Amino acid sequence: MTYELFCIAPDCEEESAPQPAQEAAQDWALRHTGLNPGHDLFRRVFTDHARVSRVE
Repeated sequence: MTYELFCIAPDCEEESAPQPAQEAAQDWALRHTGLNPGHDLFRRVFTDHARVSRVE
């Protein structure tokens, strides 16, 4: 599972990059908001992966 946050403030293109833990993405958002007042809304993306095998 990976977690990503994207700042959706106008003219901001900052993103957390894929993180292996939700807390790491959240920490990034907290730092970003602290450095950029008004950047307080983020799009969250959760990605999981499925491994499949073909039965022969």
